[in-house]
Amino acid sequence: MPLRIIFMGTAELSCASLEKLSADKNFQVVAVVTQPDKPKGRELKIAPSPVKVLAEKLQLPVLQPLKACDENFIAELSELRPDLMVVVAYGQILPQSILDLPPHGCLNVHTSLLPKYRGAAPIQWAIADGEPETGVTIMKMDAGLDTGPILSLRRTPILPTDDSQILHDRLAQLGAELLVETIPGYVAGKISPQPQRTEGSSYAAKIKKEDGQIDWSSSAERIRNRLRAFTLWPGAFTFFNGKLIKVWKASLAKEVSHQGQCIHEAGLAAGTILSADHKGILVLCGQDSLMIQELQREGGKRLSAEQFLIGHPLQPGQKFVSAT
Repeated sequence: MPLRIIFMGTAELSCASLEKLSADKNFQVVAVVTQPDKPKGRELKIAPSPVKVLAEKLQLPVLQPLKACDENFIAELSELRPDLMVVVAYGQILPQSILDLPPHGCLNVHTSLLPKYRGAAPIQWAIADGEPETGVTIMKMDAGLDTGPILSLRRTPILPTDDSQILHDRLAQLGAELLVETIPGYVAGKISPQPQRTEGSSYAAKIKKEDGQIDWSSSAERIRNRLRAFTLWPGAFTFFNGKLIKVWKASLAKEVSHQGQCIHEAGLAAGTILSADHKGILVLCGQDSLMIQELQREGGKRLSAEQFLIGHPLQPGQKFVSAT
């Protein structure tokens, strides 16, 4: 008999795991739980979650409770008699009554190497902090925030070319693969949940708009890491003559030591434009320099630096600032 599973997820990240489970003959997804349809886009049209769209495509029953703690909803889950529940980026804290409902508990696919980067935005903060690697963790959920015992881990390097979307997609697939590999051994008692270490834990807070604001006094490498981390939202942005400029693409342009000394001895402040031509816009940072290759003026289109400079000429000595 296939294992009866209730799947709980909302975000795009969840879809790979749902697809893997539903395609595996060892599992029967008896229901999919996702967040209620919400207004999206500039016109705020009501739209279903990515998980609901996939579930309907797979012809799976969908439940959309306003709150996971609703007693009628919990009773509905109980009537489905799940052996196991799987939670991936669902978006609500689950009450203990749900965690205790299936005989094998609730498993979570988390996109970091726990206990590092517990919380809402582990992918973005791992890139922003310059981590050399990350991964996925299959965890048995408890009442804490990503504190439950670990069943399995899988690592992946964070490549210099990775941004949050690229890494998101890779981790979604890794998590889905590890999930379907882990469940049979766990249910058979061959995999024992291991308590998380107490040392090395960290918290990946939800991303705020101000996290994308460029601090030019930081190193060029740190600024570029944050640009890669916040690619989709809120983006990396700065200001020029009171107008917001979003930076889409940039590379490190490390100066030779004597050149760097001359620049700083000349008293130039971080954020100063050193050159602006078809190669890009070279900006002095707290350490080294950043070559901006794609950017966008508020209300304008995303352009290469060369295209941008045609309509918005910039001169060496002018300055980007962190705030208006």
